[in-house]
Amino acid sequence: MILVVEDDRTLSESLCKGLSEAGYSCRTVHSRKEAADAMELLPDLIILDLGLPDGDGIAVLKMVRNRSAELPVIITTARSELSSRLKGLSSGADDYMVKPYSFDELLARIRIQLRHFERTQTRWEIGDLVIDLPSRTASRSGQVLDLTPREFDLLAYMASLHGEVATRQMLQESIWKVRSNMTSMDNVIDVHASRLRQKLGEFGGVPLLHTVRGVGLVLKEGK
Repeated sequence: MILVVEDDRTLSESLCKGLSEAGYSCRTVHSRKEAADAMELLPDLIILDLGLPDGDGIAVLKMVRNRSAELPVIITTARSELSSRLKGLSSGADDYMVKPYSFDELLARIRIQLRHFERTQTRWEIGDLVIDLPSRTASRSGQVLDLTPREFDLLAYMASLHGEVATRQMLQESIWKVRSNMTSMDNVIDVHASRLRQKLGEFGGVPLLHTVRGVGLVLKEGK
């Protein structure tokens, strides 16, 4: 999910519409306070305007950095002065764009930041599920799950998609490294998904791993 922090409601709605059409989920907020509240939604990237009605956007940026050192933040502002650019970047922004800007260029910069974030991210949290890549462990409600190496690979890959659906072809190529369409891994995928779903449910909580009939799997809270 991309969080747009922008006090101009017309601009933020237009921006969010464009992001949605490009395949991203999007949430807009219009103040420093709303931005602080929206951090509980765990966005994947923030587009941040500096001129907010209840304070400077730099304060939002510092708040974000206190919570996460890796979360990508792209500043979009009318402030074109070098001093403003340097202040934004030195305060922890990953990129700085001066309005007006090309939406296509913004999309390109978003993709770059998200790819970098995915390469550096070592931990995911989905509800009460915690996945730690360095230790190759996963826990739910504080209880460590007894996963096979393949089950962990499947779980970590699903988490990396941030609630997007993984098709069977994606799973076949990414987890089992089988790229031939002549070889069907459907039964193997179904067995591993069933075992993983069972283990995820051992310690209670809402279902997390869902089958999308005719398409594949998705890891998220709720249906």
